[in-house]
Amino acid sequence: MISEQPRIQTKAPVRPKSANWKFSLVGIFFGIVFVKAEVISWFRIQEMFRLDSFHMYGVIGTAVLVGMISLQLIKRFNIKTVQGDPISVAPKQFSKGQIYGGLLFGFGWAITGACPGPLFAQIGAGYSVVAVTLLSAIAGTWVYGAIQRKLPH
Repeated sequence: MISEQPRIQTKAPVRPKSANWKFSLVGIFFGIVFVKAEVISWFRIQEMFRLDSFHMYGVIGTAVLVGMISLQLIKRFNIKTVQGDPISVAPKQFSKGQIYGGLLFGFGWAITGACPGPLFAQIGAGYSVVAVTLLSAIAGTWVYGAIQRKLPH
């Protein structure tokens, strides 16, 4: 039997729902960038997994580089959130479940040509068949939540 770690419940600050319009604008902008950069293209994703093109590796590599630089700037200049809270990155522990999850995620990405971020941009661009992938992702998340305690973590 797996011993359960106590979970710390923290209350998120209550913000008015009207403040979410900023996030919607950023999401729409991000979706447009995905479409224009062909990040949501099934063909581009297949090229990546067949090692036929550098396009997606360049996009992913650029995102990783921007993330690394951003984190270093946040740490160096002690940047805070808009609400004034400190930004911190919690240390991560390795688990063999991350390997299995990563493989499962990669296989799903290769087969469907969609990962969670571009899924919504694909639907917004009119690829209605991607709704099946979205429903499958939601179902997979629900199944994981239901059996999480029985999995090797």
